[in-house]
Amino acid sequence: MLRWLIVMFLALMLLSWLSPFLRRLGFGQLPGDLRFRWLGRDWDVPLASTLLLSFLVSLIMKLL
Repeated sequence: MLRWLIVMFLALMLLSWLSPFLRRLGFGQLPGDLRFRWLGRDWDVPLASTLLLSFLVSLIMKLL
């Protein structure tokens, strides 16, 4: 369980560091992605981008 939490924490850190680069590539700007401002902060919920990225990763893993 602890190992899973560490992996999730590292993945979230990596995603937050790469988010400016991914945004330039179009991640988070698909029609199903949500962006709103609440409590003075901008919040992004990339639903469609996450589904697309998950599909691509699973397709690559099946091909390997």
